Amino acid sequence: MSAGTIVRAETRRVPGLLLRALKRTLLRGFRAVGAFEALEHSRWRRERLLILCYHGISLEDEHEWAPGLFISPRRFESRLRKLRDGGYSVLPLAGALKLLYEKELPPRSVAITFDDGLFDFYKQAYPLLAKYGLPAMVYWTTYYSAYPQPVFPVACSYILWKGRASGVEDLKEYGFQGVPDLETPAGLQRTQQAILAKAAQERLSAEDKNDLLGRLAERLGFDFEAFHRKRILHLMTPQEAAELAGKGVEFQLHTHRHRAPLKEDLFRREVRDNRDFIQRATGRAASHFCYPGGVYYPELLPWLEAEGVVSSTTCDARLAAPTDSPFLVPRFLDTMGQSEVEFESWLCGVGHWLARSRLGRVYAYG
Repeated sequence: MSAGTIVRAETRRVPGLLLRALKRTLLRGFRAVGAFEALEHSRWRRERLLILCYHGISLEDEHEWAPGLFISPRRFESRLRKLRDGGYSVLPLAGALKLLYEKELPPRSVAITFDDGLFDFYKQAYPLLAKYGLPAMVYWTTYYSAYPQPVFPVACSYILWKGRASGVEDLKEYGFQGVPDLETPAGLQRTQQAILAKAAQERLSAEDKNDLLGRLAERLGFDFEAFHRKRILHLMTPQEAAELAGKGVEFQLHTHRHRAPLKEDLFRREVRDNRDFIQRATGRAASHFCYPGGVYYPELLPWLEAEGVVSSTTCDARLAAPTDSPFLVPRFLDTMGQSEVEFESWLCGVGHWLARSRLGRVYAYG
């Protein structure tokens, strides 16, 4: 990377960094004057549910690769400690939604959800949840649960990131033309998309994709066998899900292949395949849904209702209210980028109001 590129990149980052610093300063000021405590014990907060959204708890360094999706075990435990020691009412989501719409929520209600159902939930998240005595719901996308291998698209991105210092100059075999740039997020994304496109064009099977990942890792000097053995970016197996379901973890719908086609028959097939897999694995019916990637369209709502789904969650950053559609329930995505004061602001509700302001919107996308 040239000095000029670094300057341009840093220049683009400055507004976001300044806004982040400003937001945190404002929040610390609000907390100091008692605004957090006042809103936390208000009737407004009593009538609302904060639904926390997580994707993964790192087995190694995933939170450095994708800090918007993974958080470290230490950071996750600090969140759980805050919930327990702060006396928050942490509820299973299905029951919490019922109480929300009946306007019978206990004070300062919170629910914890995980998207995808990665192995790290079994290995990292559940032991911590059990330690603090807190419930959670897993929206489980199930296709890769039948295969003992990493999820291809995200594993491809992670392996490229791990090989960013390899100095490789040719990935034509994998569909990328030119010299790959693995040292910038944009360059990594372009390389990943070229590889995914080639795999789709050649209609590779799950086994073929895994073989491709192994060859790519070898090309980049990455230990694929160790990565595979540690089950980084693998999904939980049916046996692991059954074990956790027996311990009280809720497993709910997230589509079978982590996609939401805009054709009714294909979309409803995704829901049915997902539901049938969960039923077979856990012995329990699933009727709550989470939109893959947080992306939703009006067409999906009646199709979900026709499939017997009773609620659907988004990634729209708000506290859930009794007036919200049960098919458009908002959640707050907690990430490595959220400081302690920002997390506290969402617990009390200040974060909800700031996110709805101009500053919040600019900050969210800055």
